[in-house]
Parts: sequence; structure tokens; C-alpha cells
Amino acid sequence: QVQLVESGGGSVQAGGSLRVSCAAFGLTTTHFCMAWFRQAPGQEREGVVVVHIGSGWTAYTDSVRGRFTISQDNAKNTLYLQMNSLNVDDTAMYYCAARYSESCSYRWDDFNGYNYWGQGTQVTVSS
Repeated sequence: QVQLVESGGGSVQAGGSLRVSCAAFGLTTTHFCMAWFRQAPGQEREGVVVVHIGSGWTAYTDSVRGRFTISQDNAKNTLYLQMNSLNVDDTAMYYCAARYSESCSYRWDDFNGYNYWGQGTQVTVSS
């Protein structure tokens, strides 16, 4: 059974930085997509970034490209999301998600395609 445990997050002023982490337990293969989604109150869950654990292939949503960076520590089975130049529109609950797949490119930002989810961590950006 795969378990995802997020940590990090918190509150920061606009222009600041935060890092969130996702520790994965129970992975049995590197053919795995791990993604960060976020959901603001009253809005749909939005795909932020995805990485294929085996190949390192990544994709970012347009609104965070150049500001957010995903990285992985395979020895620790941990995914990191470094968020820089944060703005108030980045305020949301951030969720780590995962699915077994040979490739992550097909509809990577569709939350319905992910089998495993973390509990979420709140990121709040104030102006």
C-alpha cells in the first residue's frame, strides 16, 4: 500500500519562498508519476507539477513555471516542491499525488487519474 505524507508549507508574504515535501512509502517500482496538486476554497483541484520517478520527466502548469521547482531524493523516497516568488494566487491546500505509469504526459493534471493522495499541507501567501 502506497502512503504519501506531506510536510512543510505555512504562511509567507508575497515574494517569499516555501518548500513542501512529500515522503512516499510502499513504492515498488520507478514507473511512477508523482505530482503536486493544489486546491483553493471554492475552486477545483489544480495540477501544479508532475515528475516521472524513473525518467525524471517533468511538466509544470503555466502559472508556476519558472517559479516552482520539483526535485526528488530517491534515497529517501521524497519529493520536494520549492516555491519561489509566491503570490496570493498561490494560496491553497497543496496535495501530493501518485499513480503507477510508464509515462506521465497523458492528462497529468487530471486529479481523477491519481490513485494515491497525501493529506495535504496548507500554503498561505499574504500581500
